[in-house]
Amino acid sequence: MGMDIEKDREERVQWIYSSSDNKELEERYDQWAKDYDTDLDEGFGYLGPQRTVEFFARLVPKAARILDAGAGTGLVGELLTRQGYNNLVAMDLSAGMLEEARKKNAYREFHQMMMGKPLNYATDSFDAVISVGVLTVGHAPASSFDELIRITRPGGYIVFSLRPDVYRDSGFKEKQDALESEGKWKLVKTSEEFQTMPKGEPDVYHQIWAYQVVSS
Repeated sequence: MGMDIEKDREERVQWIYSSSDNKELEERYDQWAKDYDTDLDEGFGYLGPQRTVEFFARLVPKAARILDAGAGTGLVGELLTRQGYNNLVAMDLSAGMLEEARKKNAYREFHQMMMGKPLNYATDSFDAVISVGVLTVGHAPASSFDELIRITRPGGYIVFSLRPDVYRDSGFKEKQDALESEGKWKLVKTSEEFQTMPKGEPDVYHQIWAYQVVSS
């Protein structure tokens, strides 16, 4: 029985990644929303939110207004709240995921928007942005950084997780370097590579990146 559950969870992740467009991705996340936390915790031992929040908390003051970009069910918001942050905004493409995030009592606002598209926030709206497991193949593209920089005030931070292979092979390295060359942001630090789902996908590694915005 246990093996069947594990197989089902792995197939569900592949089903998400095989979405043919943003609309299908949104619909599939809506369907997964209620089981998402359990699947990632029990099935995969998901460490992405915890590691990224620990990294983020060393840089960003507690009073900061923070956008959780691709908040999903609010795992990151829940962890940030425990760290003493209380001015959090959740953004996700899936209404179903945001409904689950509401239950965490971690966020002040909830907005359904899509990374890679223009974001309906004023320039310099946030002191920091955190994004975990969102900037990847079939999800948010490297072009998402333009809008994240625009909505983050100069001096603010953008902290995100990224698979090293996606960084190298999917246009992220070129985009991140170009934004630094253009004086839009500067690299503050990166983490060591770590297994983000040691139980379910031990071959998948992530790395955390932290940039400070120079000019929006």
